[in-house]
Amino acid sequence: MQVQLVQAANAILGEGPLWCTDEQALYWVDIIRPSVYRYTPGVGQTGVWTLPESVGCIARLGDGRLLVAMRSGLSELSTIDGSLTRLASIEHASAQHRFNDGAVDPQGRFWVGSMREGGPSLGKLYRFGGDDDPLEIDDHWGIPNGMGWSPDGTVMYATDSAKRTIWRFAYEKDSGTPSDKRVFATFEEGVPDGLTVDAEGCVWSALWDGWRVVRLSPDGELMSTVPMPVQRPTSVAFGGESLQTLYVTSATINVGNAGLTAGPLAGGLFEVETAVRGLPAPAARLNANALVRADGGEVSV
Repeated sequence: MQVQLVQAANAILGEGPLWCTDEQALYWVDIIRPSVYRYTPGVGQTGVWTLPESVGCIARLGDGRLLVAMRSGLSELSTIDGSLTRLASIEHASAQHRFNDGAVDPQGRFWVGSMREGGPSLGKLYRFGGDDDPLEIDDHWGIPNGMGWSPDGTVMYATDSAKRTIWRFAYEKDSGTPSDKRVFATFEEGVPDGLTVDAEGCVWSALWDGWRVVRLSPDGELMSTVPMPVQRPTSVAFGGESLQTLYVTSATINVGNAGLTAGPLAGGLFEVETAVRGLPAPAARLNANALVRADGGEVSV
């Protein structure tokens, strides 16, 4: 599997790659230099939207709209006219807390984690999309990170980077309830960050400070490794016409001179052609009755 740089973005903390099949384009974010970027294969960067506060992740809403999880809440970003509308605010435990990574389950519920910057992290998991949005699911987390679901939707994976662990849950599809929390995989070299699940049910995880991306079987066994030319790959997502292109974001934050010398492409967006297909990213389906737009209008979700 050959790794190719497709955008020399010099991102401070590139994250959250999201492939939109209808546009045949990849969206991704820079958390620290808060922006959403759009990359179109064969063309290059085809859009950038600067945001007023740090952004942890994004999700599809459809019709040229993205769900954006920023520091203090969820907003709707129009990629057509650039408008940004607040949908829900969150009262975090401290001013140092922010939303981090998230994902949409097969039924359209949006899951997102919160973390504390610059100190011991008391993270939480939130779920949007039920009758009582938002619902705080679990507060026993260090740094909630990459999430994903098995192809049949009965297994949920969620990463705790602070504990170098990917957890596996049994997932009740109708209610959106995880249970039977078990260790799926742990890492001694490199910190698991963003993840995605392919059509064969295998988990791909980007290893921060690990210089690599790994593919794990549904039983958590290492199947293959993709060496990366950067110290801090951050997240992964399948895209391309056949969903066989793995996109990898990366970061420059706190990468010292040695890391930049050995990995001068840090902060770039990469692609890897694989022999397996990914799963299409579901659109988020939020509960409009439980969300209130900042301007008092109706929420279109």
